[in-house]
Amino acid sequence: MTNVPRNTLYEPQALPVFKEVVIDQIEAAITQHLQENLKAIEVLTQQENPTWASLIAPLEELDDTLSKAWSPVGHLNGVMNSDELREVYNNCLPKLSAYGTQVGQNKDLQLAYQKIKDSAEFTQLDLAQQKSINNGLREFHLAGVDLKDDQKKRYGEIKSNLSKLASKFSENVLDATNKWCKLITDASELAGVPESSLAGFKQSAQAQDKEGFLLTLDFPCYLPIMTYCDNAALRQEMHTAFSTRASDLGPDAGEFDNSANMQEILALRHELANVLGFNNFSQYSLATKMAESPEQVISFLEDLSHKSREQAQQEFSQLKEFAKKEHNVANLNPWDISYYAEKLKLKLFSISQEEIRPYLPAPKVLEGLFEVATRLFSVQFEEVTDQELYQEDVKLFSILKNGKVIAQFYLDMYARAKKRGGAWMDDCRVRRFKQNGELQIPVAYLVCNFTAAVGDQPALLNHNELTTLFHEFGHGLHHMLTQVSTAAVSGINGVAWDAVELPSQFLENWCWQPEALAFISGHVDTNEPLPKELLDKMMAAKHFQNAMQMARQLEFSLFDFKLHLNYDPKNPRDIQAVLDDVRAQVSVVPSSEFNRFQHGFSHIFAGGYSAGYYSYKWAEVLSTDAFSRFEEEGIFNKETGQSFFDEILSRGGELDAAQLFENFRGRKPQVDALLRHSGITA
Repeated sequence: MTNVPRNTLYEPQALPVFKEVVIDQIEAAITQHLQENLKAIEVLTQQENPTWASLIAPLEELDDTLSKAWSPVGHLNGVMNSDELREVYNNCLPKLSAYGTQVGQNKDLQLAYQKIKDSAEFTQLDLAQQKSINNGLREFHLAGVDLKDDQKKRYGEIKSNLSKLASKFSENVLDATNKWCKLITDASELAGVPESSLAGFKQSAQAQDKEGFLLTLDFPCYLPIMTYCDNAALRQEMHTAFSTRASDLGPDAGEFDNSANMQEILALRHELANVLGFNNFSQYSLATKMAESPEQVISFLEDLSHKSREQAQQEFSQLKEFAKKEHNVANLNPWDISYYAEKLKLKLFSISQEEIRPYLPAPKVLEGLFEVATRLFSVQFEEVTDQELYQEDVKLFSILKNGKVIAQFYLDMYARAKKRGGAWMDDCRVRRFKQNGELQIPVAYLVCNFTAAVGDQPALLNHNELTTLFHEFGHGLHHMLTQVSTAAVSGINGVAWDAVELPSQFLENWCWQPEALAFISGHVDTNEPLPKELLDKMMAAKHFQNAMQMARQLEFSLFDFKLHLNYDPKNPRDIQAVLDDVRAQVSVVPSSEFNRFQHGFSHIFAGGYSAGYYSYKWAEVLSTDAFSRFEEEGIFNKETGQSFFDEILSRGGELDAAQLFENFRGRKPQVDALLRHSGITA
C-alpha cells in the first residue's frame, strides 16, 4: 500500500486545506487511517484496568483524526460533486462502514467500557463523560456486539449495503435534477415571473454560452416558475419533471430510477432491526430518540392531523373557490396550487414574497442574523479572509465570546451545478479536549441553495429563504456554542434525533419579530428597513395556508413511520400504496397520479431521518413552547437568552433532551404553542 502522508487531507490542529484533497490519494489515506486505528484499538483493549484517560481519551483522538480526514471529502462530495470524487467517495463508504461495524462489535472494547462504568472512577467523572460511556454501551448493543458470529457478519453486510444504497439514492436524485433543463428563447413564455428570477435564468444560459433563459429543476428556478409563471403548460412540464425525478416515470423514466433501491433499503433495514431483536425498523429507530414507542409517535401525528385537518380543508376549499370565481379554473391541478395560492395571498393581504426580496439583501441579512445571536447569546462574529476556500462565494466566519474565538463556520449559501439540493448543517470539527490538553474549537459547514447574485447586485432573499438561513444557523449554534468538551456528547452529538431540530426551529421565530426585522432587513438601494405597511401585511399573511402545510408535513411523517413500522418481508407492500393510504387519511391537496415524491425523499432514504421524519413536528412542539418563554419575558431578554444558552445550546447531549427542556421551561412541553404559532384553532 502506498504510504500517503497524513497531511494530504488536512493539517493537524488547523482547518481543512481543501486544495490538498487529492482525489486519487483519498482512498489510500482513508484505508491507512482505518488500519492504524484498528491496531491502536487492539492495544488499548489489552489494559487490565482501563480508565477514562487510558481508554476513552485515546479512542476519542482516533475518532477525531479519522473525522478530520473524511470530513472535507464528504463535504466536497455534497457541494462540488464530480464523477471522479463520487467514485472515490463510494469506494470509501464500505470501508468506513466495515470499520464502524468492527469497532461496534468489539467485545473487548465493550468490556473495557463496562469496567470503567463499574469502577470507582465512574462516579468521579463529569456528567458528559458518564453520558458518553452510557451511550457507548447502548451503541455497542445496537451495533450487534451481543450477536452470534454469523449474525455479526450479516449485520456488517447489511450496514455496508445500506451505506452504498443511500449514496446511490442521493446520486440518482442529483443526476436526475441536473439532467433536465429547458432553454426558453421567447420571454413571453415566462410572463409573470419576477425580474430577479428572469435575470438568474438568463445568467444560467450565458454561463453555457446560450441566448435566452435556461430553466432547471434546482429549487431557485423551479419554485418561481411554479409560483408566478402564467404559462400553465410550462408549469405542468416542470412539475412533471420535478415530481418524477429518479423514478420509473417522467422525461427521464427509468434512467435514474430509485424504485429498486427503496425496496432494498426497506428490506435491509427491517432485517437489521430483526437481527438486533426489534420487531421493525421504527422500533429500532426509537431506541435513541425521545419518543418512547411507535404508538406514541402515531398518536402524536394523528392527533395533530385531527386538530388541523378541518382548517386545512377549509383553506383548500377557499383556494378552489377563488380559482374558479376569479380565474375561471374549474379544476385545480397540482401544478396550479402554488400559482393560485400566490394570487389568493396577493388578493387577501396585498403582499408577495417578491415584494420583500429587495429588503433582504444577503449581506444585510447576515449582519442581522449575527446581531440576533449577539443580543441573545453575547457572541460576536468576524469574517476570516486569509484562508483559501473551495469556492469563490463561500465565506468563513469566526464566533467570539469575550474577545476569544470559540468556534468557526463555513457558509455556502448559493445554488450551483453539481451541488446537492436543500439546506443542511454538518460538523467539520467537534469541540473537545485533545490528549495534549489543548481545546479544539468546533467548526461547522452551513449549506443552503439560494438564488445567487446577479450582475453587480447582491443576492436578494425572500422570506422563506430567510427562515431557512436562520434554521440552519440554529443547528450551527447548537454545534458551535456547546460548552461540552467530551466529543461523543458535544454539540449535536448524543442529542436525541427528535430533539435535534429544537434550536433550528427555535431561531426561525426571530424572522417574524418586528424588533428583529428592523435590523435584519434593509433595502438593497437605500438600506431602509422593511416599511411598517409591508411588515403589517407580512404579519397578517403569516398564517396563510399553514394548516395545509401542516397536513403536508404530517403526510411525510406518517408515510415514513408507517412504511418502516408495517413492513412485511414476506409480503412487502407497494411503497406507492402506503403513500396513497396516508394521503387518503391526512392530505387535503390532491397529488397527480404520476407523482413519485418518494423517489426523491432523500431525508428518509439517504439521510438520517428514516422512521424519524416525525422529528420535525415533535421538535416544533419543543421549539414553539421554548420561544413562548421569550414572548412572555422579551424576545431579546438577556437573562432568557442566557438561560437558553445555559440549558440547551451549551449542554449538547450530556443530559436527556426532555430534562434539558424542562430545565429551561420549568415544565414539560405543551402542544398549544405549536398550534397557536401555526394559526390553527383546534
